[in-house]
Amino acid sequence: MATLKEIAEKAGVSVATVSRVLNYDTTLSVADETRKRIFEVAQQLNYKTLRERSQQAKERFRFGLIHWYSERQELDDPYYMAIRLGVEKECFERQIELVKLFKQNGSYPEERMEHLDGIIAVGKFGPKDVHAFAACTEHIVFVDCSPDEQKFDSVVIDLRKATMMVLDHLLQLGHQKIGYIGGREYVDGQQTLLYDERETTFYEYLHLKGMYDSRYVWTGSFTAEDGYRLMKQAISTKDLPTAFFIASDSMAIGALRALHEAQIPVPDRVSIVGFNDLPTAKFIHPPLTTVKVYTEFMGETAVELLVERLTTKRTICKKVVVPTKLVVRESSQICAKRS
Repeated sequence: MATLKEIAEKAGVSVATVSRVLNYDTTLSVADETRKRIFEVAQQLNYKTLRERSQQAKERFRFGLIHWYSERQELDDPYYMAIRLGVEKECFERQIELVKLFKQNGSYPEERMEHLDGIIAVGKFGPKDVHAFAACTEHIVFVDCSPDEQKFDSVVIDLRKATMMVLDHLLQLGHQKIGYIGGREYVDGQQTLLYDERETTFYEYLHLKGMYDSRYVWTGSFTAEDGYRLMKQAISTKDLPTAFFIASDSMAIGALRALHEAQIPVPDRVSIVGFNDLPTAKFIHPPLTTVKVYTEFMGETAVELLVERLTTKRTICKKVVVPTKLVVRESSQICAKRS
């Protein structure tokens, strides 16, 4: 496991700066480029050793990497940064030329999408975006969404199973009042709302057990700032759940800050479970129990799918579901009332 000192040395900054950036300290004045470098180094140092490959691409391809976030948004939620780095690393190993396309002013630079052998689209995309991509190439792999399984390859995770795994963990610890803090996202120029399957599963699973309470659900955007804001709202109700499932580690870090400011001890009074297992998760206080998503592997798999489709001329689509794992750390424990 990487240390703060190792990250600081590679990023060329102090250990204190690394610690404050990874903990989303809003009082720290640091350039976005420095923040980006720290996040990327933290992610890279967490990579596993490259696996051996029996066959490399036989010809040099040119892929487009379409990222549904802007570069600034990526800093607020590094989940997609980790996927992007996985794509970049795999393309580098295979000597594939990669054209990176970030969203700018709500759209993508179409002139840079020309003359591509294929596209890897990372994030959430609606019908308008999908149609625009398909006009450039028929070879597209979507990562973290699957807009049309009959036409396009995709790499996704089972959000429903992951959510049930979290809830089972908290229920086994004796928690009866479980809250949810999550995000809402929009596609097609903010016109279409996407419903998060984690929130849907949270409702369905607890409703069947007679334990769902809509008063314990707060939603915003997937940022540390909104995690902080929403937890402040939860604290102000004076009816705080004993545990929270928070749909991203970035939000969980913000929520922990709100609890610390209110002098509410974690996990003694409130247990917290996040989602993604960002490199930051192990460095915060207390270290965060979270769902590990193999984001780098998702990016690598997308490249493999695209290369395989181009080299074998496969016509049947593939949908790869990458498993997740619950990583239990110090932010969750047996409910105090039960103990």
